[in-house]
Amino acid sequence: MKGDILIQRTYRDDVERNLASTFRTHILNSREVDNIANLTPVRVLGSCSFMYMRHGDVYILGVTKSNANVMMAFEFMTNVVTLCKAYFGGECSEQSIKNNFVLIYELLDEIMDFGYPQIVDPSILKQYIFQKGFITEAAKAKRDVEAQNATLQVTGAVGWRTDNIKYKKNEVFLDIVEQVNMLMSSKGTVLRCDVNGKIVMKVFLSGMPDVKLGLNESLEDVTFHQCVNLGKFNTEKVVSFVPPDGEFELMKYRCQEGISLPFLVTPLISELGRTRMQVNVKVKAGFGSKDFALNVVITIPVPDTTAKAEIQTDIGKAKYDSKKHALVWKIKRFNGGGATDHKLAANVELIATTRDKKAWSRPPISMNFQVPMYSASGLRVSYLKVWEKSSYKVEKWVRKVCKSGDYSIRT
Repeated sequence: MKGDILIQRTYRDDVERNLASTFRTHILNSREVDNIANLTPVRVLGSCSFMYMRHGDVYILGVTKSNANVMMAFEFMTNVVTLCKAYFGGECSEQSIKNNFVLIYELLDEIMDFGYPQIVDPSILKQYIFQKGFITEAAKAKRDVEAQNATLQVTGAVGWRTDNIKYKKNEVFLDIVEQVNMLMSSKGTVLRCDVNGKIVMKVFLSGMPDVKLGLNESLEDVTFHQCVNLGKFNTEKVVSFVPPDGEFELMKYRCQEGISLPFLVTPLISELGRTRMQVNVKVKAGFGSKDFALNVVITIPVPDTTAKAEIQTDIGKAKYDSKKHALVWKIKRFNGGGATDHKLAANVELIATTRDKKAWSRPPISMNFQVPMYSASGLRVSYLKVWEKSSYKVEKWVRKVCKSGDYSIRT
């Protein structure tokens, strides 16, 4: 990591070319390693802001003189790395840059204009900026047509999709994936709870379809893919968009109110003298009788001095794991309905020691699970409509899954 300049592009004349060398001498090779400012990715030297990031054996550096939008600069530099990887077989390194100077300069001219980022999507750029190599006349003619279409996409409102996509079978897959985090007291009081969710789509649609998605909830703390018409969402609460082709993340959201907990756990752990402990744990499903959970794992910590444990359960299997210092209770399928508590009871034997025994810290019980077709936030798709000028038939699939995040119960 010498700090030698591999490639440089100047977009405005208010930043001198030698400032890239300043980065090497005053930041990269600075001996003031005890100064925390030298460790930050944003430095101000004189009237210029230096924003930089490291990827492998290269640094990507942006220098600007005034009104620096740091978040935009780092997003742009991250996209430069992604673009290089897309063109150079998944690699962005010193060698790949040295082997592709001409191509990189051509890309730099396209992705930024006078300091303002432009199209950085590799799927669009690859249609009219090509890597060197042998190409047949037929392939060249096809690329010329694709380049014309790509130009329309770059200058139009939809830069993430071309209009020449065709499928024999038109399908849309929509997955609501939620991760629920919860901390509960030993008495059953919820101390902290939130749901982090996302909607992931796989779109196999011909042409330029217009998709409308209706949701039952008024969402808060939500982030959309760039394809979503934010104006229509703000006024009509409808998620309207022309989707990219293939798989993409339509939106992310987070909620802290109105959460339905998938499981309620009641622990009762009693220390009986210095060599015995009694563990009783009850688990009840919070979802309906038509739902079920898969691969439920309940981890119940015990002291490090545990010698063995005699365990009984009314469902699944449980054992003492000496590496985890815990009783591990596994249930392949946990049916809902909440009519029955499932129980674990264990007698734990501890090793007697002559040293003064430290008080056991009682780490919380943790759970891992997956509940198909269940939403802890209550989010529901009320409709999914697809319109395209050719009026083809569309098969739509909507799925939900709720997974455990940090799901803990104090003992």
